[in-house]
Amino acid sequence: QVQLVESGGGLVQAGGSLRLSCVASGRMFRINDMGWYRQAPGKQRELVARITNGGGTNYADSVKGRFTISRDNGKKAVYLQMNTLKPEDTAVYFCNAEVQVILTTNNYWGQGTQVTVAS
Repeated sequence: QVQLVESGGGLVQAGGSLRLSCVASGRMFRINDMGWYRQAPGKQRELVARITNGGGTNYADSVKGRFTISRDNGKKAVYLQMNTLKPEDTAVYFCNAEVQVILTTNNYWGQGTQVTVAS
């Protein structure tokens, strides 16, 4: 069973920074794409940023230039450095990973970590 555990959320003032971490554990052959999504109250879950196994990245327009996604394949971890945070960044942030387990590839989600940006 693959598990993703996030950490690093919290309360921060507008303009501040936070760094989210997500570590995968369990039996797996390979992790393909990893990413961060967020869901604000009353809204659908949306992509924040994704990173391929080779390091290719893509970002939501709303976070470009402020957020940076990175990963450490040896640690099976993905990170999200969030700078110049805005109140509209307030949401629950979820880690996502596409994991190969023997002959199948499945999508896994973390439990979510709350990020609150005060104005």
